[in-house]
Order: sequence, then C-alpha cells, then structure tokens
Amino acid sequence: MPRRSPSSSKRTTRDSPPAMSSGIASGRRATRLSGRAWVPYAYLAPALLVYGVFLLFPIVRAAQFSLFDWDGLGESTFVGLDNYVTVFQDGQLLEAFGHAFVLIFFFSILPLAIGLLVAAVLNRSTVKGLGFFRTVLFLPQVIAMVVVAVAWRQIYAPDGVLNGTLRAFGLGNLTRPWLGDYTFTLPAVGFVGTWVATGLVIVLMLAGMGRIPREQYEAARLDGANAVREFFAVTLPAVRGEITVALTLTIIAALKTFDLVYVTTRGGPGTSTTVPSYEIYRRAFEIGDVGLAAAVGIVLTIVVLLITTVINRIGDRS
Repeated sequence: MPRRSPSSSKRTTRDSPPAMSSGIASGRRATRLSGRAWVPYAYLAPALLVYGVFLLFPIVRAAQFSLFDWDGLGESTFVGLDNYVTVFQDGQLLEAFGHAFVLIFFFSILPLAIGLLVAAVLNRSTVKGLGFFRTVLFLPQVIAMVVVAVAWRQIYAPDGVLNGTLRAFGLGNLTRPWLGDYTFTLPAVGFVGTWVATGLVIVLMLAGMGRIPREQYEAARLDGANAVREFFAVTLPAVRGEITVALTLTIIAALKTFDLVYVTTRGGPGTSTTVPSYEIYRRAFEIGDVGLAAAVGIVLTIVVLLITTVINRIGDRS
C-alpha cells in the first residue's frame, strides 16, 4: 500500500473541511453568547426591582392583611376568608361595586362612542390647526383629578355655572343641587369622567385612523360606499387595537376612581356615590377595619384583571 508523506498528512490536517470549521466557529460564538446571557437580565433588574417593591410586595401584604381582623394599630386575629365573605354579603359594599360598573358607562362606553364619532369626522375633513385641537382635547388627562374635581364641584354648585346657564336660557325649572340629589349625583360624577376620558379616546382614535391608507377609502368609494359604510367597513376594523387600548385604560380609570368621589361627594348623599376605592379608604382609615379594606382591594384587583384580560383577548381575536 502506498504511504502518505508527512507533508501530505500535514496538508490534510491544515486543510480541514469548511463544515467542520464553521461548526467550530459557531460553537465558539455560542460559548461567548452563553457567557453573556445574563446581560439582558442585568438591564431589566432595576425595573423589576421597582416593580416588585412598589407593586408586587404591597399586593402580597394586602392579601396577607385580608386574612386578619385588624384595626391597623393593635393585635390582629386570623379570620381566614371571613373578610371575603363579608365583601359579598355586605349590602353597602355590593352597592359600591354596582356604582363602579355604572361609572364604566360614563368613563368608557360613552367616551368611546363620542371619540370614534369625532375622530371619524376630523379624519375625513381637513381641519387647520389639528395639532392644537388634539392638545386641547388631551388637556384633561394632564390635569390632576383633584383639580378637575374642585372645578366641577364649583360648576355643579347651586349657584354655579351650570345652574346659572340654565336660568339664563329660561330653564330654571331644571336647576338642582347636582351633587346633592340622590337621582342625579352619580350621573353628574360620571359625566366628569366622560369629560376627562373623551379627549384621550379621540387622540387614540385619530392616531389609529391616521395610519389607514387612503387607497382603502378610495376603493370603498368606487364600490359605492357612503360615509357610514366607509366607517364600518374600513375605519372601525382598522382601529380595533386602539379601541382595545382605550377600553382598557378607561375601564381601569372607572373602577379605581377615588379622588373624584372623595373631593366632590365623599360617597354621598347617603351612599349614592360610594365606590370600592372610597370604601377601602373609609373602612381602613375612618372605621379601622383594615382587614376588610384589604379584602375589598384584592377583590377589586381581581375584577380589574378579569375585565382587562377579557377585553384584550377579544381584541386579539378580532
């Protein structure tokens, strides 16, 4: 058999196949990458730390408090799930949750309907200074809710702007103490939420409608579609993502409302405007039933999570 010369053996070793070389190189790259796999987590660590300290830890502590009968100062007594049973049996607490769901209509459904209509009109027409109008409409979002509540409390006062305007137009029979009437107090508080949320919804809808190609509208017009048909066939499906975001933000705002109710009515007259967040404050700091207040907070958190999860699932499927 012929022998291989030492030089040919060296050449064979030196001239290794390309596949083997690339495999060795990729293995070295994988080793280097695996050695730096912790880098993304290092960047996320500060945010995760803040999230855990200021959100997760308080929720866990609230869940712990909800299992005790505690006044916030003295000794506590373990009662298990009794506080949660009380949440679903206490008529005043159930009424507060009912008021919160009523506020969803004023904070979310009504602003969404108004926002879609106004945004569709602005999107179809050429409006000079549209950026200025967007800023004005969004302005309620950047004003502290306490300031908004104080301003609207003055508007709703018996001698306020609203009643004065009604008298000026000869509608004095419609005047009333808007924040002292059992029938109209909750809608009056809810209308403030409508005023605050509508600007946010309009800005979101305009942003979504601005991304719709004009060719789609032109094709719809060629097919004989009118403005209403264009809205339901082109505009509405294109902004479903913005609708999901708007519903999520406004429903959360409705369910966690506290400062608006605290400043305007303090839950009154009677209990006609109590909401879960106000009941949490009242039970914990006025009555001294911290365990029950924590249970209400946990139930409210679960309700918010369930509603927002359903909304996002429906938005993703559509």
